[in-house]
Amino acid sequence: MGSGDSGILRVLERSKELGFLGPGPVDDHLRHAIGFTNAADAAGIAMPRRVIDLGSGGGVPGLVVAIHWSDAELLLLDGSTKRCAFLEEAVADLDLGDRVSVRCGRAEDLAHEEALRHWADLVVARSFAAPAITAECAAGFLETGGHLIVSEPPMEAAIERWDIQGLAELGMGDPKLVATELRFMVITQNQPCPIRFPRRVGVPAKRPLF
Repeated sequence: MGSGDSGILRVLERSKELGFLGPGPVDDHLRHAIGFTNAADAAGIAMPRRVIDLGSGGGVPGLVVAIHWSDAELLLLDGSTKRCAFLEEAVADLDLGDRVSVRCGRAEDLAHEEALRHWADLVVARSFAAPAITAECAAGFLETGGHLIVSEPPMEAAIERWDIQGLAELGMGDPKLVATELRFMVITQNQPCPIRFPRRVGVPAKRPLF
């Protein structure tokens, strides 16, 4: 990542101290976040213009991809006020405030806001939720032709986690596994997401599409 390494590492160390990052060295979290940009390149996705990070939490991958995609506008979404406060401080610390913003709230609600509906050409998600929930929440934010990139567990049968018929109901195409150093699922928004999705808060988890 170049000259921004020390700054983002400092921010991620602070995130870990606050309990917003999972176990393992901060360098591993950074490498995993960079993997999203590698997956986009491997999938032939053009440089994104507007990116949403679902459940940005401790800042990965959102803050990292914001530094890598230096011309993109990013929106970091999270449901925790404490994590959102940290993200706002991190955005200011990294001097990203001109093109990175933070929204605190549930994705099921935010995806129905007029300003955010079909706003993004790329949605990224790491450890956000199960595949059906992630897809349903992401679809409302994506413009037609946009993409969802989700990190996949290392040992599971990735394709089997994603149901083609369920994705089609959201206007999404078939899932494609991209394996670089890590594994990511890439899904294209082929048609506008029907207005009924995502369903109200909690319903995608209680009654998943697949």
